[in-house]
Amino acid sequence: MSTTPDLVREYLLLGLRFDRLIEGFVDAYIGDAALRRQVDNEPRPDPAALARQAAQLRAELPAAGLPEPRVRFLDAHLTALECSGRMLAGQRVGFVTEVAAYFDVIIKPGDPEAYRQAHAEIDRLLPGTEPLADRLAAYRARDEIAPERLEPAVQALSSALRDRVRASFGLPAQETVRYEVVTDKPWSGFNYYLGDFRSRVAINADLGHRMAAVPHLVAHESYPGHHTEHCRKEAGLVRTQRHAEQTIFLVNTPQCLMAEGLADLGLRVAVGPGWGPWAAEILGDLGLRMDGEFAERLETAAAGLLGVRQDAALMLHDRGLDPEDVLAYLRRWLLVPEARARQMVRFLADPLWRAYTSTYVEGYRLLSTWLEARSPAQPLSSRYLRLLDEPLIPSMVRAELAQKGA
Repeated sequence: MSTTPDLVREYLLLGLRFDRLIEGFVDAYIGDAALRRQVDNEPRPDPAALARQAAQLRAELPAAGLPEPRVRFLDAHLTALECSGRMLAGQRVGFVTEVAAYFDVIIKPGDPEAYRQAHAEIDRLLPGTEPLADRLAAYRARDEIAPERLEPAVQALSSALRDRVRASFGLPAQETVRYEVVTDKPWSGFNYYLGDFRSRVAINADLGHRMAAVPHLVAHESYPGHHTEHCRKEAGLVRTQRHAEQTIFLVNTPQCLMAEGLADLGLRVAVGPGWGPWAAEILGDLGLRMDGEFAERLETAAAGLLGVRQDAALMLHDRGLDPEDVLAYLRRWLLVPEARARQMVRFLADPLWRAYTSTYVEGYRLLSTWLEARSPAQPLSSRYLRLLDEPLIPSMVRAELAQKGA
């Protein structure tokens, strides 16, 4: 990385220093190992000083001689890091302002009427006299995969999705994903990108994974989601175009909203309508029985509840409501049992992840709209390829939508 501009090098050092303050702040780093060693040998940094450095680097960006897309990318990410530094230094920042700085998006509460409509559709699909939450829980219990059968199911779906992604988007010949089942985590799955086109994907067995949900999880974490994005950006932006800023992936930055949005759209892009019967056939070969058509209809109906978790984050961190009230809200609208709702509140209360729910909600909304706004002649796969390959940020996507009048 000897050709790395000094400002980009300082950006990498800044990101690595945040990881000294909060372990896990650097989600992935595949850059110059000497920079990592340098930071590891430094005294523990002062968060307020890191915030000031982020602001200083932003001020220097216009004179850095970088192309405009790289300037916009770095500007948005330095904005996020400045906010993280201020928060870690104990400064009070409003939650909506915090999310805007991190993810380049303005959030607001969802519409309860949309949630009622989703409930009505779920009620139609699961008729009965018992409370709707009980009916849904009973269905999901029948759909659950036994822990000892989870890893074979993940491997089978991963292999099938990998074949599709290789045909549609192309992947380096040596790329690989290794799966492991873990417990006691605040998330359902996590991609650890190791560089050189390798990922380790951890699946949290505590959450009781369902046949209808595992295809989405595998598509999200691996093909064509996080693993595919990392591989293509390493092959293109990092190794070919020498965009050294892409060697680091930082939590609570616009990268995350883009990555989670494209990953949540992965199954739609890789398989599309009919993913339920497709998955049922693969799982059936393992002796797992799922009504694929019904599962797809029910998952589509439940997608209308997307904004509920973001509402809960606003209740907890913007309005300062009691966590028990937030728990009740999640149980009411998401129709989930108490244990599952408490897991969600745990995620929302985690200092590192408290704002992160917005990446799933707003990322999916923004990128879904953007994908559908393509010209009639443009295939969905070629539109999605831009998300995998380009250093886009939410404001750039919104600008494109505004130009099209979408």
